[in-house]
Amino acid sequence: MKTIQIDYTPRPLQVELHKMLDQNRFNVLVMHRRFGKTVCAINHLLKRAIEEQKPNPRLAYIAPTYRQAKNVAWDYLKQFSSKIPGTRYHETELRCDLPNGARISLLGSENPSSLRGIYLDFAVMDEVADMPESIFPEVIRPALSDRKGGCTFIGTPQGHNYFYDLWEAAANTDGWARKMYKASETDLLDAEELEAAKATMTDDQYNQEFECSWVANVPGSVYGKELQDADDSDRVTSVPHIGDFKVDTHWDIGMHDYTAIWMTQSLPGGRVNVIDFYQNQGEGLPHYVRTLHEKGYVYGTHNGPHDLEVREMGTGKSRREAAYNLGLNFRVVPRLPVEDGIHAARLLIPRCYFDRDNCREGLEALRHYHRSYNERTRQFRDQPVHDWSSHAADAFRTAAIGLETQRLANGKPPQRDAVMSYDPYKYEGARL
Repeated sequence: MKTIQIDYTPRPLQVELHKMLDQNRFNVLVMHRRFGKTVCAINHLLKRAIEEQKPNPRLAYIAPTYRQAKNVAWDYLKQFSSKIPGTRYHETELRCDLPNGARISLLGSENPSSLRGIYLDFAVMDEVADMPESIFPEVIRPALSDRKGGCTFIGTPQGHNYFYDLWEAAANTDGWARKMYKASETDLLDAEELEAAKATMTDDQYNQEFECSWVANVPGSVYGKELQDADDSDRVTSVPHIGDFKVDTHWDIGMHDYTAIWMTQSLPGGRVNVIDFYQNQGEGLPHYVRTLHEKGYVYGTHNGPHDLEVREMGTGKSRREAAYNLGLNFRVVPRLPVEDGIHAARLLIPRCYFDRDNCREGLEALRHYHRSYNERTRQFRDQPVHDWSSHAADAFRTAAIGLETQRLANGKPPQRDAVMSYDPYKYEGARL
């Protein structure tokens, strides 16, 4: 059998990638700029096309647009496949036909309907963050089904969009794998080049493009660094509820606005497991009491903000009193300036392990919570922006202040003494 030598010598990291793509059906690859991802992707498509045992293999390289597919990958495909005798090229269709019946097509995601009806044995989706969210579940995934084909997703982070969802899903889904390549870890770009890039880019731009930061594209992010560290150190993961420890709740309460609740367990050694998050709008306190009850946790302290003491004009009762009558005994945390609360939250996050699934909505809010930029002064404003993320962020400040004051008041580590103290639908007069 004649051996065909393709003009491609993969670097050690690319060798690692090719092995990973062969071992897993679905792969999510987060890569820094200038990694060489397109060259790697095109050569893996060629490898799979040559080795595929099914008749008439079909493979695809998919870019955000057809023009990008042509500009970025078409020359590479012709260059590396030219050593294979009998290869034919269809310039108008951006298609390469190999002598074994395999076909590699370059496609754009901007017109999903044009991709319907095809079947695929393997696909590479490059720069997924710039594609419509529907393109994979509605078009590409069905195209892989009858041949049990695989797909690799490649890109650089652009915040918490569909690409991030894929990255998160790959962590705990059978048949999926993920890998992140940061410029500071790969040594593919020399230190001089990276320093030159830093000199012409903002910190956020550099961290996104070269250090693969998921939160860097939120300018003025209040907790961006702390949450990135949590991601990097695998503290955003599966965090199961531990039955021996009580669950503390931490609230931001709105009457006609959102009410947000974080649920935590404090462990010996200072670790805090953030096991759950709940948020809703336009519901009264009975709804939230019922929701907590339905979760089945054994509760410890319920920490609430200072405005619990505000009395309603219609009833003359405070929200704290109304909650108490429903069986929810709040502890009102000290009122601190917003910046002091933010400082407390920044100190808390490094001690936290967040449940990836239960806290997804709350984590997204914390990542988005930010200060606006003043173009005139070229500085970020002191006060964070009040938007959809504020309620979860305010509740987390309540958690930071409440847990710290609770720790100082107790002067002892958490105890394994959890007991169910309240069922508002069974035991009259008991307290949650």
